[in-house]
Parts: sequence; structure tokens; C-alpha cells
Amino acid sequence: MRILVAEDNQTLASGLATVLRNAGYAVDVVSDGVSADAALSTADFDLVVLDLNLPEMDGLDVLRAMRARRNDAAVLILTARGAMDQRVKGLDLGADDYMTKPFDVPELEARVRVLLRRRSGLHDARISFGEIVLDTVSRTVSARGAPLDVPAREMDVLETLLMKAGQVVAKQAIIESLAAFDEDLSSNAVEQYVSRLRRRLAPFDVTVKTARGIGYYLDKAAG
Repeated sequence: MRILVAEDNQTLASGLATVLRNAGYAVDVVSDGVSADAALSTADFDLVVLDLNLPEMDGLDVLRAMRARRNDAAVLILTARGAMDQRVKGLDLGADDYMTKPFDVPELEARVRVLLRRRSGLHDARISFGEIVLDTVSRTVSARGAPLDVPAREMDVLETLLMKAGQVVAKQAIIESLAAFDEDLSSNAVEQYVSRLRRRLAPFDVTVKTARGIGYYLDKAAG
């Protein structure tokens, strides 16, 4: 899952990025509204953590522009305490939730998880397909009720495929879901992650299949 953090306070932005990356998300950070608008015009994000008091182009204008482009990424707006009018305007323009500064990190993480689940049409923190279950809160995978050791990158691929279980996910979409702007994630790297994940899932009733020239999808393994 890929998140854009638009925050001009460098200390806060760095802290948010660290927290979200540690939670397993790909994170890009911008410090002004023009850069946020450009990023949202050129890349796909699952969630935007958007400070409304951005320089050059304020957060409300960024939000208005992205919704005008029919960009449906979830938006969590950040506002100063007491800025009720901004919060109301943000929600009216299509924001999904808001938090006032300062905020507690565990609450931020919880709200991010809820928004991402909602955007994916999920109502539970656990995503299951066949014998495989991924817990998006604890970032753990189990199979037949027992823990399954899955490294972080392979887990990211698995989560992306589980979100669209049974549907083909383009290889480029997987790359964009896993990598921020400053990461060099190649097509070959994704192929390696998929290959390792496929071997890891081999004893169970789930397999990763290749849609040649397009991408990958989860399917029930032949019994």
C-alpha cells in the first residue's frame, strides 16, 4: 500500500514517514501543495495524509484538485487544534477523516488502517483466501492456523494480491504499491518476490499464477 505524506513541518513529516514505513507501507513525502498536487497527478496512492496549511498551494486546494480529477485515494487531513472551519471544508470537499495536531501515533496508525481497509472494501483487519490469512494490524501471516514466516517484501506482494484475490494485478501496479519515488524497484525484483512467495505457499491451497505479459493473481491450487 502506498501513502503520500504532505506536510511542511520536516520533523513531523519525517516522523510520520518512519512510523508508516515501519508499518509496512511505501511512503512518499512532499513539503508543499504544488509538489503534492504534482505527485497526485502522476502516481497512484492508496492514502494521502494531508496537512491543510501547506505553502504555495494549501491543502484544501490540493484536495479540491484531486477530487476534480476523480482521484479516489483516501484522505486523512491534519489540522491545527481549533480549526473547525478547515475540518468542515475538508470533509465537504471529500476528505475521509481528520486529526488535530498534536495527535497520538497509535491513533494515527489505527485510522490509517481503517481508511485503507475501507478503500479496499474490507471490514476486518484480517484478509483470508483459502488456507492463508494475513493480519494487517500485526503484519503476520498464518496458514491452517499456524504462523507462516513471510519476509516483509513478500508480505507486501501477498497483501497486494489478497486485496484483489482472484483478479489479475498488473506488475506495474505491484511495483507502485511497494515502492516510493526514491526507491528503485525493478520488474525483475518483483518477479523474484513472487517466485519466493509461490514456493512459500506451495504446501497450501493457494498459489500465485502469472497472467503472461500482464501481472499476477491468487488462485486455489489444484488438489
